Amino acid sequence: MKQMSLKEFKNVNNMEMIKELMKFNNGYVTSKQITDLGIHRMYLKMLKEKNIIEKIAPGIYIDSSKIEDNYYVLNVEISKIIYSHMTALYFHGLSIKAPDNIFDITVNYSYNNPKLKNHNVFYVNNDIYNLGLTEVKTPMGNIVKAYDMERCICDIIRSINRMDLEHVKYSVKKYLQRKDKNITKLTQYAEKMGIKDKVINFISMIYE
Repeated sequence: MKQMSLKEFKNVNNMEMIKELMKFNNGYVTSKQITDLGIHRMYLKMLKEKNIIEKIAPGIYIDSSKIEDNYYVLNVEISKIIYSHMTALYFHGLSIKAPDNIFDITVNYSYNNPKLKNHNVFYVNNDIYNLGLTEVKTPMGNIVKAYDMERCICDIIRSINRMDLEHVKYSVKKYLQRKDKNITKLTQYAEKMGIKDKVINFISMIYE
């Protein structure tokens, strides 16, 4: 049996490391991740040429046998975004329908990215940017940043002029039926956002 040269061994080792990383990341790998591991990016090109991986965005690759998760890819590509409003409520099981390819996302006022124009963007001050921030799983099992239920309810009431009123009513009703709702937290968020009376009045209307 022919022995591998040192160069061949290193190639196999690095490529296997990338494959293992992809398994750990549910089929994804980024250029930054392998650079951080001290692996040259040429190995991504080699795997791509072998049709083992596909490039789906700048610096982002996926196992060729996997289906792309648009929620996850966008969150990796634009790390400053937080899924919010109806898109986040969909993750929490509180939306009347699944989003299309236009997502509700929140960023702070100082952030700008040309790719934001493809989505419904909500700009907020830094003092509430991280309010209610959590991590959720997409329908395909990948972890993304999103707001918790209480923050989302505050958001859709706060931005009601940009929302479908019937969808807002549906989400609030479904939230109020949840055993894991936290009205105290909801009220605290609303006060922090300066919309306490608006939130209380809307919820009171739904209860009637």
